[in-house]
Amino acid sequence: MKEMSKEQESVKEVQRQVEANLRAFQEECDKLRDETSQIIRQSAHTRIRLALMFNILKAREQGDLAQAAQLTRSLR
Repeated sequence: MKEMSKEQESVKEVQRQVEANLRAFQEECDKLRDETSQIIRQSAHTRIRLALMFNILKAREQGDLAQAAQLTRSLR
């Protein structure tokens, strides 16, 4: 009877450890998901800014200073 009780306690302890590891793994996944979302947002913002800069250069090359000024204001 004592052997069975010790074995059951051992099984419960292993289950607790597995649950703790699973929670830690889930927290890490959530953190990585959040970081990935932030990187995606930053990347999109950077692409928009680069497109604006390219259009500013293009407008300046074409001598369209009004358009270049407007795009520059948009960039800020």
